[in-house]
Amino acid sequence: MSALRSLPITRVDAFADRPFAGNPAAVMPLEEWMSDAMLQAIAAENNLSETAFLVADESGEADYELRWFTPTVEVALCGHATLASGHVLLSHAAWRNEMRFRTRKAGILQVMRGGDENDYRMLLPAYRAEAKAMPDVATAVGGDVVEMLWHDGGYALIAYRSAAEVRALTPDFAALKSGGDRMYIATAPGAGDPSGADVVSRVFVPGGGIDEDPVTGSAHCVLAPYWATRLGRDHFAAWQASTRGGHIGCRLIDDQVELTGRCVTTLVGEFLL
Repeated sequence: MSALRSLPITRVDAFADRPFAGNPAAVMPLEEWMSDAMLQAIAAENNLSETAFLVADESGEADYELRWFTPTVEVALCGHATLASGHVLLSHAAWRNEMRFRTRKAGILQVMRGGDENDYRMLLPAYRAEAKAMPDVATAVGGDVVEMLWHDGGYALIAYRSAAEVRALTPDFAALKSGGDRMYIATAPGAGDPSGADVVSRVFVPGGGIDEDPVTGSAHCVLAPYWATRLGRDHFAAWQASTRGGHIGCRLIDDQVELTGRCVTTLVGEFLL
């Protein structure tokens, strides 16, 4: 019988100020890339919204290469697992103030220390969606839709009048899944919502193996430009109204979105192969 191979694994609740809130991600630094099939199998075993895999970057562009896998697919961009990766690395490098990640489809991403311990800032690309009628999506997500927008990265933004309407949605996940690996972002002004946020959202990705994502950094790459225009200012406080929930600070900076949030480590161990 061959010896077991041990891989480090840290589980982090991202966009959370306490355990069991925000969005959990597994962060797994590797010495070198394994096969895509093995990475996907590990992510399926972890069974979290995302597993982030890191390999030291040799290009000189960044500190690490970064890839993300849901239990069923590799994704082009994941915000909360990027934040979690920065948290893990910076927690072990007290002398560093930022980490840079080279990704395959989202460019160079940055995670920087914020004002307090476990508080971070992250720079992601800004995605500006355009108005598009999607009647099948409106029916599947449900509710009284006010406006719909689409970004070719696979993001559908569905706007509602109130946060209460967003919270009450009961989407047809089977219908949404038939559209493939797309992200459906339901959003509304936060006025009157108990979160106290300026903007409220929920995010559904059934085609990617996640019916409802707890807190989604990449969704705010679309939400930030949209709400900056609607609110008439470049920054706002967001709340993702999933069961776990999470606060995200958003600021639009030219062609980038700065997201702020906290992280909590909940597990440190070894993954055995």
